[in-house]
Amino acid sequence: MKKNLLFIMFPVLLWSCASVKKQSKGGNVNEIVTVMNQSAQDWNAGNLDAFMAVYDTASTFMLSKGPVGIKGMRENYQKGFFNGDKPKQNLRYEDMVVRPLGNEHALLTGKFVLSGNGLPERRGIYTLIFVRRGNVWKILHDHSS
Repeated sequence: MKKNLLFIMFPVLLWSCASVKKQSKGGNVNEIVTVMNQSAQDWNAGNLDAFMAVYDTASTFMLSKGPVGIKGMRENYQKGFFNGDKPKQNLRYEDMVVRPLGNEHALLTGKFVLSGNGLPERRGIYTLIFVRRGNVWKILHDHSS
């Protein structure tokens, strides 16, 4: 009887563990999408500092001349995409796909769209590497084109 009970309980335990792991990954996905949507809201509000807060202090950003750090990234956004304290166009993200890379890292791919203010719509794709810092997800590397 004990062998039969163990035989019945083992698949239930396996299913239970798989379910918890899946929910944990789903939580990461939701947290990262929430972070990205907030960053777009910050951009659209003209708050470049809040938009940049999603980036880790050790973050890199790929430019045509190679990767730059957080300072070069901010300069790139300020010069190319802002008029003073206002964005030239509104930002939104589409087709976000999050792939967990363990418990502390994730890969996000998607599309960005810059639109409005009488300017032609600009679209591109991105790949972001996220790292968990405590309870917060931060971008560790950004490759957008």
